[in-house]
Amino acid sequence: MTAGKPFRNNVFRKLPINEALAVRTGGRHSLRPVYRSRDLVVLGLGVMIGAGIFKIAGQQAATTAGPAVIASFVIGAIVMLLCALCYAELASAIPVAGSAYSFTYVLFGEIWAWLIGWAMLLELLLAAAVVSRAWSLYVVAGLRDLGIEIPAAIEPYVGQLSGFDLFAFAILVTVVFVVAVGSRLGVRVLWLMVAAKVVVIILVIGVGAWYVNPANYTPFIPAPQASGAHQENLLQLIFGGIPHVFGFAGIFTAAAVICIAYIGFDIIATAAEETKDARHDVPRGIIDSLLITIALYVGVAVVMVGMQRYDRLDPNTPLASAFAALGQGWTAKAIGVGAVLGLSTVVLVVTIGATRVVFSMARDGLLPRPLAHIGGFRTPTRATLAVGTLAIAGSQLIDVLTLESMVVIGTLAAFLFVASGVLVLHYRRPNLERGFTTPLVPLVPLFALGSTGWLMLNLSVKTWTYFGAWMGVGLLVYAGYGQRNSRLGQSLREQLAAADLGQQELEQHGPHGAHT
Repeated sequence: MTAGKPFRNNVFRKLPINEALAVRTGGRHSLRPVYRSRDLVVLGLGVMIGAGIFKIAGQQAATTAGPAVIASFVIGAIVMLLCALCYAELASAIPVAGSAYSFTYVLFGEIWAWLIGWAMLLELLLAAAVVSRAWSLYVVAGLRDLGIEIPAAIEPYVGQLSGFDLFAFAILVTVVFVVAVGSRLGVRVLWLMVAAKVVVIILVIGVGAWYVNPANYTPFIPAPQASGAHQENLLQLIFGGIPHVFGFAGIFTAAAVICIAYIGFDIIATAAEETKDARHDVPRGIIDSLLITIALYVGVAVVMVGMQRYDRLDPNTPLASAFAALGQGWTAKAIGVGAVLGLSTVVLVVTIGATRVVFSMARDGLLPRPLAHIGGFRTPTRATLAVGTLAIAGSQLIDVLTLESMVVIGTLAAFLFVASGVLVLHYRRPNLERGFTTPLVPLVPLFALGSTGWLMLNLSVKTWTYFGAWMGVGLLVYAGYGQRNSRLGQSLREQLAAADLGQQELEQHGPHGAHT
């Protein structure tokens, strides 16, 4: 065949929408539907509300924005809602495992899907490793606060910043077991832990409200000042300038950090294939869980800043120390329990999300196909074990706590493609069935694109350097394995071979040669 081939078989080949949706009609081996709308809300709360809810507001108030951190939370909420609306539409139109990876495969092509999938693996695997180490630190601190002595034999191996950590290892092994055994078991465990941590958060807000002093909200926007600490981000590298804190600049600087606290709703989309009425339930789960998270974060911020002046807050343990200063030590202990529960659910949900991305990429042949095997529990057992092994290795062998920002850049890269995908979907497939439509297209996706780009520019140059290296490795893996083993590529090659054979027969025998 010549350049006029009807099949596009190169790195930009796109997965046909009907092929992507075949998992829901039995055309491809798929996951068992187990999630309902309220389960998805709990899934979102499980990953978005971690230990940071007890820290980030006070930290940003003390160091960056003052009482105006409340405005920062509102700005961050608006930015994340724009992105969530885009995710909601694509998840309702293409309700399969893989989330942004699958959306990108359909709308932009294989090479871009691979890069987004590779970025998502960075995000989710690293998140599991980072949070498991943080979980160990909080467990050790919580036990000591409760007066429980850690046995001398294991004390050197728990609550460590680097090296072998028994508690981090234990939480990851437990989570991998729960995820491998069955999705319903994971949902039940998640419901229990999320309910407990939400009760703790509401208790903290309710008790703290009694100690709010309106005078602590003034000045609402402190006078700007040059930042003492300086770590050059990409924005400063491009445009120069001296970073400032407080004032109006401080509000937006804090908003960039706070946006990161809301990240996690995107993982709900990885469960679309396991949701019974995905076209309607996944959008509701994404939006409802984000709105509840915003309400809880803003509630904690209002109480925290009102309890104690921003310049007296301890940036490391702002909420616990504020309660302790008011003689409410028992509330500080409750915060420790809430932090441990919060981090536990984060580890569980990001592991679920990573497993579904690996499963989806393996089903498409871009990763080894045995990883797409469905085990006896109707779960992708091999993908789960692979994810668990990599997360455990990362948590024990790498100083992962220094790489936390790498989790963020992988997520934001996916946000860019999802926002762009909404524009492409409206232009190319306006009549495609979907259970939710992003309002005010093209404005909402364009604002989502702009705000996501702004967040990425606020990440450090070092983070961008590491991310570039990770993506470079990803391209090598794709060139060496994914491109050759792609199921879509193999299918197209078979079609091309059949078309070539038909053309050769036509040239040799003529249009009626086969019947003479």
